[in-house]
Amino acid sequence: MSTFRTTATRAARGALSGLLTGFTALAVAECVAGLVRPAAGPVTVVGGAVVDRTPAALKDFAVRTFGENDKVVLQLGIVVLLALFAAGLGILSLRHRRTAAAGVLLFGLVGAAAALDRPDSAGLADALPSLAGAVVGLGVLYVLGAQAARTGPAARPASGTGASGAAWNRRGFLATAAVTAVSATGVGVLGRFLTDRRAQGAVASRAGVVLPAPASPAPPVPRGARLDVPGLSAFTTANRDFYRVDTALVVPKVDAGTWRLRIHGKGVPRPRSFTFADLLARPLAERDITLTCVSNEVGGRYVGTARWLGVPLAGLLAECGVKPPSRGGPADQLVARSVDGMTLGSPVEDVMDGRDALLAVGMNGEPLPFDHGFPVRMVVPGLYGYVSACKWLTDIELTTFDAYDPYWVRRSWARRAPVKTQSRIDTPRPFARPAAGPVTIAGVAWAQHRGISRVQVRVDDGPWQDADLASQDTADTWRQWSFPWTATPGGHTLSVRATDGTGRVQTEQRTRTVPDGASGWHSVFVSVS
Repeated sequence: MSTFRTTATRAARGALSGLLTGFTALAVAECVAGLVRPAAGPVTVVGGAVVDRTPAALKDFAVRTFGENDKVVLQLGIVVLLALFAAGLGILSLRHRRTAAAGVLLFGLVGAAAALDRPDSAGLADALPSLAGAVVGLGVLYVLGAQAARTGPAARPASGTGASGAAWNRRGFLATAAVTAVSATGVGVLGRFLTDRRAQGAVASRAGVVLPAPASPAPPVPRGARLDVPGLSAFTTANRDFYRVDTALVVPKVDAGTWRLRIHGKGVPRPRSFTFADLLARPLAERDITLTCVSNEVGGRYVGTARWLGVPLAGLLAECGVKPPSRGGPADQLVARSVDGMTLGSPVEDVMDGRDALLAVGMNGEPLPFDHGFPVRMVVPGLYGYVSACKWLTDIELTTFDAYDPYWVRRSWARRAPVKTQSRIDTPRPFARPAAGPVTIAGVAWAQHRGISRVQVRVDDGPWQDADLASQDTADTWRQWSFPWTATPGGHTLSVRATDGTGRVQTEQRTRTVPDGASGWHSVFVSVS
């Protein structure tokens, strides 16, 4: 029993040595990243590599299960795995110090390789955070591991020192561990300070933006477009409530003063670069547009409407000499690139067919929030976000669908993805227990660029009945609807379907989000008392 207890105690001290090694290595790496480039931190680059290599179905599951917290869950998972790996190395170092040291170096090499492989890599400097963390971690593991191996009855004191020698070793180990933990925490705090300081320029640049008045203001929203029904989604989605789905583990903070947009590629006789000031100086258009994420399940919440302010994209492309394929242009795909290396591909024909495709600089009366793409993002009504809504935009390249597959297409999503007609019941909520009598069923329906002409509701297996439609703002926004129902006691299934502006009825066929968006009727079950 005594031998088992001694072995367990040594293993615990070895694990603690490993955990402190991992903590120190991460703290140093993040601190160096604050000096080099915050996005080059090991958790970020390794997380990005995991995201890039995750199958589309699994990634869709993560979004569906964890929602906008999917990135937090991923980062926590990486930290937990790293902690287990570090604890294992600490235990291993008690008997095989060189092998454990090789494990620490492996940590650094994996992080460095992931940093250099990122689409937005700035070069060899991006490898420094992971390598620096590994080198410092190696030193910490050597010191703590050596003390952990000597501490306790299993490490017999030299002749004449007695038990006091072992006791001193225990105290020395704990003191060294405490100093290491405090020092690593201080380094981590310094790293956070450096990262925040690097972002100050971007924060200040956004705070200093004064959005010009639009040359083409959005038409007033019709008075009847906003229904007053408790539980119904607001017609305009507040910025804080607008969905966010992207692959950025760290939200890019771009200084508008140094930002540039380049337009170039196939069939661009006059390539140009624009500054943020250049865009603000142009005539701006203001439009209410509903955006939808392709990861939105039937009845999901990844859809919202905002008032966008931006430069009409078609006009900007025309100035560069771009022609759509219908007018003889050689390029049929517009590839938008983000500052973090994300690529999204949009049909050139769609962005130049007269719809209000924008390079947005404002959202609901303020500069774009960082989470939603400051300083500039694309907004193209009628297309799912993954083929149109590039955030933190920095480059537009004209090419063909045959010549280039953007990020999501390489991961089994469709090349072309017009938004499907969808409708949703907002109230009553699933498994609600309304009282018998008058109950208002209400929700929203959308089919951007086609509009909504009809919404119908069905109770159980009864007939489809027309809902009351709110006034249509534009074909590019969702439409609210309501239906008065006299609820009877018992369980009931409520279903909804919509008809778009072309007369096409929303399909009943259920499909998942991959490869081009979910379809099917939304239903909720309620128990009437």
